[in-house]
Amino acid sequence: MPKNSKVVKRDLDDEVIESVKDLLSNEDSSDDAFKKSELMVDDPEEKDVDVEEGSDVEDERPAWNSKLQYILAQVGFSVGLGNVWRFPYLCQKNGGGAYLVPYLILLLIIGIPLFFLELAVGQRIRRGSIGVWNYISPKLGGIGFASCVVCFFVALYYNVIIGWSLFYFSQSFQHPLPWDQCPLVKNASHTFVEPECEKSSATTYYWYREALNISSSLSESGGLNWKMTICLLAAWVMVCLAMIKGIQSSGKIMYFSSLFPYVVLLCFLIRGLLLNGSVDGIRHMFTPKLEIMLEPKVWREAATQVFFALGLGFGGVIAFSSYNKRDNNCHFDAVLVSFINFFTSVLATLVVFAVLGFKANIINEKCVTQNSEKILKLLKMGNLSQDMIPHHINFSSITAEDYNLVYDIIQKVKEEQFGSLGLKSCQIEDELDKAVQGTGLAFIAFTEAMTHFPASPFWSVMFFLMLVNLGLGSMFGTIEGIITPIVDTFKVRKEILTVICCLVAFFIGLIFVQRSGNYFVTMFDDYSATLPLLIVVILENIAVIRIYGIDKFMEDLKDMLGFSPSQYYYYMWKYVSPFVLLCLLVASIVQMGLSPPGYNAWIEDTAKEEFHSYPTWGMIVCISLMVLAILPVPIVFMVRRCNLIDDSSGSLASVSYKRGRIIKEPVNLEGDNTSLIHGKSPSEVPSPNFGKNIYRKQTGSPTLDTAPNGRYGIGYLMADMPDMPESDL
Repeated sequence: MPKNSKVVKRDLDDEVIESVKDLLSNEDSSDDAFKKSELMVDDPEEKDVDVEEGSDVEDERPAWNSKLQYILAQVGFSVGLGNVWRFPYLCQKNGGGAYLVPYLILLLIIGIPLFFLELAVGQRIRRGSIGVWNYISPKLGGIGFASCVVCFFVALYYNVIIGWSLFYFSQSFQHPLPWDQCPLVKNASHTFVEPECEKSSATTYYWYREALNISSSLSESGGLNWKMTICLLAAWVMVCLAMIKGIQSSGKIMYFSSLFPYVVLLCFLIRGLLLNGSVDGIRHMFTPKLEIMLEPKVWREAATQVFFALGLGFGGVIAFSSYNKRDNNCHFDAVLVSFINFFTSVLATLVVFAVLGFKANIINEKCVTQNSEKILKLLKMGNLSQDMIPHHINFSSITAEDYNLVYDIIQKVKEEQFGSLGLKSCQIEDELDKAVQGTGLAFIAFTEAMTHFPASPFWSVMFFLMLVNLGLGSMFGTIEGIITPIVDTFKVRKEILTVICCLVAFFIGLIFVQRSGNYFVTMFDDYSATLPLLIVVILENIAVIRIYGIDKFMEDLKDMLGFSPSQYYYYMWKYVSPFVLLCLLVASIVQMGLSPPGYNAWIEDTAKEEFHSYPTWGMIVCISLMVLAILPVPIVFMVRRCNLIDDSSGSLASVSYKRGRIIKEPVNLEGDNTSLIHGKSPSEVPSPNFGKNIYRKQTGSPTLDTAPNGRYGIGYLMADMPDMPESDL
């Protein structure tokens, strides 16, 4: 026993005895003050309930207003911009409809089990990511801090994308749309089309020159882009106002931000299916290329997409679930949200390729018209004979099928001279095979297609408002992954912390609204999250399954859900998921090593992108992002391992009830066989006869969850121990 344990016990004895006297003196049931006290009597059959039904005890932790609000929050967090501009690209690139097979398999192997795991620990322990992992094992408390760092890095550049969407949204209230045509340049003698735009396209020019005003390299900052700076400020103001009251404010916004994208996607799907060529795009999309399925790269990219689509490791899932009641069926939530996410990706893919099919059809028609004119010129010049042209061909109204027939005939007859004729094969599949993703899809390809829509400004407003809402839904979860753990751990005011966090993020985010800012977005997207999050989720799996114990965790789930989860999860968590995650980590490291670190720079003179390697300082930044994100894990481990922080002074689990004084409990009491009162066993301790377990509510302690094995419940201290459940959660 520590030397000062008697002093601590004596102080504790005095406070407990005084508290018991207070309770006995207020035993009269008519005493209203007693009824309103924070003393809570727990029935043996309701050990894990925070507050008994019908009691007047208030749980200080906020709670969701309804189950629907919570589901919409989780859906809003998991369904983001990646579902619209990343999943369709991967589907097209990796075998079309065949890509759905590895995606679904990996969703069942790593997606749903790990999503269920995060929901369960958050709901049971009712803390943010820092508190959850510190509660399970203080040495692994760095996992939560690492999640917060990654969330902060991602929030920095993710809100910039919302700012871009706000800019395009604000520019959509005009007809024609500003990116519909290339601008004209006037000089003293004549007017001509802007050369940079003429070499590329109107939407490409508008994105790189008008919106970003991009520089030609990462090293050339070019100063701030004031239009994007204002949009970034607006984006952070929106996030701050929505998050300032936590789920009490953001939860209400979820009804709009989570549901509105589905309304827009359905409208786009209906409108897209009525467009000429949309069926060609969808058919191309879902035509399976089974041979590609056997490539390891396809499975790696599917696993990565599953991993990030559900927001695993960010801490947002844990934070949202921590506001649930402990008897909530989080297994149902995990399956429901995972499949909503999957079907949203499929819906977005249908929309994207219906619209891209329409765009490809328009481009193909232009190709047919231009090349038909070339054939007519060659016929007039005598380079081609009229005899090789079928008689039914009418070049004034030629179809794509007729043109390809003529093209094939000319290619066979003029085999040697064919290359010099300058004719192109106008195949709609060639245009659809040009894979685009990310900003290239949203701000270039999709915007170009919308310029051909009837009432194009309306559809542009709807599309970019949808992107803003998708981004905000993910940002709410990301910021919650930062705010909730810090508030739970350090007991700071949520409003003040939210404002400070948003202000700091805005000022740091100014590097993304320089003229070279797009290159920094690419850098952060590639290096700040991928490897650190994989390591975080692997450690989460190890913490629960190995350190806490898979059998104990399954018992906790049974106690919490009211039924035993399938043994499927037992084997997934214990064997399959860790193995798949390790394989994914190794594959990601190998891929990162084989791919030259760099970015695509826009060159104004050629109006094309060129690959540039990162300069030395850029490589240092990339490495620093990965190191800083994962650094809290070894730091906290070493601090705990070497006892560099005195737990007896700074990490006491404090508990209280409103009309009582704070009672503090040293963290290593479980190693002491003595009782809280005069060294007696719990059965010998006199206590008021209100039931077997008496809980005092925690109000002021930031460190309750530092108890080495979480024996003292979540937010409550048991004064009577005989009926303590074996569960650590």
